[in-house]
Amino acid sequence: MAGVDETWNWRGERIREAFTEAAETVAVLLDEPAVAADWGKPGALRDFSVGGLAGHLSWQVTALPELLAKPVPTEPVVSLREYYLARVTWVDAGVDDAVNVRIRQGGEATAADGPERLAARVREAAGRLRDQLPQVPAGRPVRMPSWGDWSLALDDLLLTRLLELVVHADDLAYSAGFPGPDFPEHVTAPVVELLARLAVRRHGTVNVLRGLARTERAPRSIAGI
Repeated sequence: MAGVDETWNWRGERIREAFTEAAETVAVLLDEPAVAADWGKPGALRDFSVGGLAGHLSWQVTALPELLAKPVPTEPVVSLREYYLARVTWVDAGVDDAVNVRIRQGGEATAADGPERLAARVREAAGRLRDQLPQVPAGRPVRMPSWGDWSLALDDLLLTRLLELVVHADDLAYSAGFPGPDFPEHVTAPVVELLARLAVRRHGTVNVLRGLARTERAPRSIAGI
C-alpha cells in the first residue's frame, strides 16, 4: 500500500491554506474565557480534562514548526491510506489502551502552563506556519519522533492534523459549553471526506451508505474514529 494513493489525495495549496486557517481559528478558540474558566473540569472526552483536551488540540499546531526545522527524514514515505489502515494504532484502540493513555497524558502535559500561555504558543506557531508552509517543497517528508521507520508527505500530514483540529475544536467548545467554530467548507470538506473513508473502513460501505441516506435502516453509528 506504499506510495501515493490518488483516491485519498488532498494536496497542494488548498490543504495548506485549510490547515493554516483552522490553526488560526483554534488559537482564537483557546482564548475563549469559558475554556480558561473550565480548565480543570472534565472534558467531553472520557478521562480528558478541558485543559488536557486543549493541550491535545494545540499540539496539532505547535508541533509542526519544530518538525519542519529538523533535517528531512530518510525513512520511506507511506501513503495516507497506509497510515490509517496499517500504521496508526489509536484508530482501533480502546479508551484505556496504552496508546490512548499516552495521548491523554501528552495533552495534560502540553497544557500544564495554563490557558494563556497555551493560546499564545498556538498563535505564534500558526503565524510561523502561514509564512513557512508555502515555501516547503511539495512532497517533503515529515516524521513524528514517536513513529517507526516511516514518514508522511507534508500535505498528507497536514490532512491528518486538520482532521484533529476540526474534530477536537468541537470537543473543546462543547466541553466549555459554547458552540464550536463555524469552519468554512474548504476547511471541513477534506475532513468530512476522510472521516467517510475511515467510516467505511470500520463499518463497511453499505452501513455508511445507509447511515447517510436511509434513516429507516441506518446503523446506530457510522463513526469512523
